[in-house]
Amino acid sequence: MADDAGLVQEIEALGEKLGEAKNSITRRFIGQEGVVDLVLTALLCGGHGLLVGLPGLGKTRLVDTLSTVMGLDGARIQFTPDLMPADILGSEVLETADDGSRSFRFIEGPVFCQLLMADEINRASPRTQSALLQAMQERVVTVAGRERALGRPFHVLATQNPIEQEGTYPLPEAQLDRFLVQIDVKYPTREEEREILLATTGKDEDAAHAVFAAEELIAAQELLRRMPVGDAVVEKILMLVRAFRPEDESASELVRDSVSWGPGPRASQALMLAVRARALLDGRLAPSPEDVAAMAHAVLSHRMALNFAARARGETLSDLIDTVSGQVLHERAAA
Repeated sequence: MADDAGLVQEIEALGEKLGEAKNSITRRFIGQEGVVDLVLTALLCGGHGLLVGLPGLGKTRLVDTLSTVMGLDGARIQFTPDLMPADILGSEVLETADDGSRSFRFIEGPVFCQLLMADEINRASPRTQSALLQAMQERVVTVAGRERALGRPFHVLATQNPIEQEGTYPLPEAQLDRFLVQIDVKYPTREEEREILLATTGKDEDAAHAVFAAEELIAAQELLRRMPVGDAVVEKILMLVRAFRPEDESASELVRDSVSWGPGPRASQALMLAVRARALLDGRLAPSPEDVAAMAHAVLSHRMALNFAARARGETLSDLIDTVSGQVLHERAAA
């Protein structure tokens, strides 16, 4: 019982600190609290986030502010078609000492940080995009046959323009699956845009301040994994993820007719962590089945694809996720 009481106190204290961090972020990234929650979810879960939105919606500002508030060493890479893997990872150079001896010295690339912003990630070639695969999954990179550890913690927040496709390369499925959540950044509301105008076009702007340190974020990630998850939530996660696999016996006719390939076990793992983060950000001690449905879009939308027939019918992944998630939730309620 004492251990349970201590866990409750730790969760409550972390919730208060996250509230302070969120307030500091939203003073510079005005409105769109859902976007801020999802970015914080990615960090709390120890994962990566894919920010999808049009230019000028504040994605870069959000990541820069996040780096300050969470106390992380940040770096930014502008992805372009001529970017090479060595521009991300670093390379070895041959140096000549004063005595004439020669040796190789490794010069670290920008990936050696704690929070990496990969700006317009789909503009780089598949060869360059693949340079991040090992880094995102294993938190190490292999250069010249030697493994080198990255920062701890290590997170990638990548941005992608959803409409400008000329001169871009689609992200491979293996890389998309490494993003814990996809975060859709949309236009602000009229009131939010008015607030943005007043806050950013004057002489002074609010400055973000550090709320966390890197060690505190690591401790928060460890605490998150200690949060209890009820059997009902676990079952809901399994039902939801497997319902989107067209070859699974639990898949509906809608999914079989519309989905080309569905989410794998990494989606279940991501949901298991994401629902805990959502509960934590909402001030609750444990997630509920409703959290699973609420996180379905962010976790599943980049881990599955519609087939040609579904796209020809004008179907969208968003509508499909809404429909199937509603069916799964209704089945549980009826049971």
